[in-house]
Amino acid sequence: MAVLDASALLAFLHGEPGAARVREALEGARVSAVNWAEVVQKASRHGVEVNGMREEFEDIGVTFEPFSPEQAEIAAGLWQRTRPWGLSLADRACLALGMESRVAVLTADRDWARFELGIRIVMVR
Repeated sequence: MAVLDASALLAFLHGEPGAARVREALEGARVSAVNWAEVVQKASRHGVEVNGMREEFEDIGVTFEPFSPEQAEIAAGLWQRTRPWGLSLADRACLALGMESRVAVLTADRDWARFELGIRIVMVR
């Protein structure tokens, strides 16, 4: 099981480097609803048909998680530590879900390799 960042899902959707690694992790993966909003927005902007996309991911075994108050507090606490790298709220929501779940986070964002958060961060490319 792993948590997928928006950048990882977008790499998969666009067939970018790292897509195969994301494909291997889809079954049983978790995605924050905050990251899902980012994926839908960016995919739509690139002409991807998003109607039914969530259901397709759910059929594969991806679970979409609501952004809980506990995750919000973790994400807020990460702001100061990650500020030099300009992490968005969606980025911190993903990390918060990974930290709360104590599972690896998959991302295409290389800056994340610098963080010591007590969870494994896996670069998909």
